[in-house]
Amino acid sequence: MMKFKNIILVVFISASTAILSVWGFSKYQAHEMAGMQQDGKLPVNYAGFFNSPPGTGAVDFTAASTSSTPAVVHIKTKTKARQVTNNLPRGRNPFSDLFGDDFGDMFNSPRSQTIPEQRASGSGVLISTDGYIVTNNHVIDGADDIDITLNSKKSYKATVVGSDPSSDIAVLKIEGTNFPYLVYGNSDEVKLGQWVLAVGYPLTLDVTVTAGIISAKARSIGINRRQSETPIESFLQTDAAVNPGNSGGALINTDGQLIGINSAIASPTGSYAGYSYAIPVNIVKKMVNDLIKFGTVQRAYLGISYPVENLSEEQKQEMGYKEGEGVFVSGVMAGGAATAAGIQKGDIVTKINGVAVTTGPEMVEQVTRYKPGDKISLTYIRNNKENTVNLSLKNKGGNFDVVKSQTIIDKLGGTLETIEKKKAASFDISGGVLVKSVGSGLLSKTKMQDNFVIISVNGQPVNTLDELRLALERGKGNTVKLEGIYPGYEGSYGYPLNLGEE
Repeated sequence: MMKFKNIILVVFISASTAILSVWGFSKYQAHEMAGMQQDGKLPVNYAGFFNSPPGTGAVDFTAASTSSTPAVVHIKTKTKARQVTNNLPRGRNPFSDLFGDDFGDMFNSPRSQTIPEQRASGSGVLISTDGYIVTNNHVIDGADDIDITLNSKKSYKATVVGSDPSSDIAVLKIEGTNFPYLVYGNSDEVKLGQWVLAVGYPLTLDVTVTAGIISAKARSIGINRRQSETPIESFLQTDAAVNPGNSGGALINTDGQLIGINSAIASPTGSYAGYSYAIPVNIVKKMVNDLIKFGTVQRAYLGISYPVENLSEEQKQEMGYKEGEGVFVSGVMAGGAATAAGIQKGDIVTKINGVAVTTGPEMVEQVTRYKPGDKISLTYIRNNKENTVNLSLKNKGGNFDVVKSQTIIDKLGGTLETIEKKKAASFDISGGVLVKSVGSGLLSKTKMQDNFVIISVNGQPVNTLDELRLALERGKGNTVKLEGIYPGYEGSYGYPLNLGEE
């Protein structure tokens, strides 16, 4: 009997261990596969795609349209109303003893004004069954609330997983399972003249599909410089009609595969006038995977500079450079990957990992696909001779480390805390953020001293550390003015702060 009990106990322990192991592995695998697509597995929205007979003659867009529309979402954002004021302590009114503190206010300009609530909308693309959505950074930048509506009319609240102003990509997450999603295509295989469809929610309309062709590749139009000092631009140019509200939506091929994220239009009026631009999906995939895994993009750098503007004929002759030959190296960064590999000013880069590059945007597109530490081959021309070297790409800091995600408060550096209410009242302010020490971050680049109390950003009152974070995020990439006081000293002080600095 005792032997039988021991056998039962061993069987129970073995079964429990097996169940726990399977459960633990499934949890680990689910975390590792978050937001990822599985090769060869299609979502339910593609169920009828291959049932349609192959087209003979005119191209049929119906299967691609039917498959894609369930996976393209409507994004509605809201930025809450906020009060903008100097919020600084006033000097004492000389007439207050006779007529009261309010005397004289009628002669002063208003101390504050209200910026009303702002609402906007755009598009997004579901890229996984567990609710990850890719869109443009400019669609959600500065938003307090983000609502997602599917083509089925179901609505969800979204959270921001991460964003990258340089490429104008952002990743959102909604809670749920079994969402339809778009399968990634290969933007390298896209050809000029190829039919494509733009899917999104333009002009606050319901989901809309328009058709056009690829009219150019690797276009750089300078639009991302509005939100980043290190823009990434290598757009697919199409003549599919794209209007305000299409931003963040899908550009698909006739197989229903995602080949780009619609991002911009070229127009003198702000509405469609013939050309639209999409971020190639091969860049999108890299950005999305980094943002989900690290919270920030792991961007690799060659460490070279090249002419942004077109060179004149005289400059080309002087440099010995022929148009379309490659990318002219106008400078190399000390300590950069190119310098370590022996690349010099005046060299002409012709290939990255065997892929031909003839323009700066084409070269940036290729390098963008890699992360710091990745090894690539670089082919270049020097003295009319072609050479190939291997090099290890570096990050902006000149090393191979993983770049960690930082909040805007982290970038400020120093030690900051919300000031206590009693202390705030004693300083005759409603609240603020005490800078106990300036530290070595962005604050150290101002003339601010320790024990400064920040009470407004660009005239917007900040009473807590969280309010400071929100105010700075609205001014992300720009120069803002921090205003406040030094307790025990008269007057107010203002410090300009460049949020775009590293």
